[in-house]
Amino acid sequence: MKKIAVIGSGGSGKSTFAKALSKKLKIEVYHLDALLWKPGWEPTSKAEQRHIQQQLTPKEQWIIDGNYNGTLDVRLQAADTVVFLDMPRHLCLIRVFKRRWQFRNKQRPDMALECKEKITTDFLKWVWHYPKAKRPNILQKLDALSTEKNIVILNSPRKAQAFLNELS
Repeated sequence: MKKIAVIGSGGSGKSTFAKALSKKLKIEVYHLDALLWKPGWEPTSKAEQRHIQQQLTPKEQWIIDGNYNGTLDVRLQAADTVVFLDMPRHLCLIRVFKRRWQFRNKQRPDMALECKEKITTDFLKWVWHYPKAKRPNILQKLDALSTEKNIVILNSPRKAQAFLNELS
């Protein structure tokens, strides 16, 4: 495992997991939320998102956490390992609200400058609908890659922790 993509719904624990994985493996982690947002929640274009990721993926080692389904193929093709945090919807929503409370009026360490933590109705809807709207497509992509990549699907915090504990 040298090039690892960590994906999953909002609130699934991608950034926390990626940081722990980085610590275990001594591989630098790149948080797409920090790289693909401009100050004040200004989004980057799809072309810019793709360019940024195409600059990262040739590196010898990396952990990249984030969804950004429009550019997911860049990471999936370059990764040797894909970790899908397939957490239950209710847990993701609880974590979203917990994170909002924890970082109220502050910026998360894994977020772009001047992007204070917030919750929007659109984001909550996206998390709520993720299992039916996004998950099937993700599983289909991962299944297609399963013969050439190490695919890890973790569907509970306990399994995510056990995976981390097993790493040397």
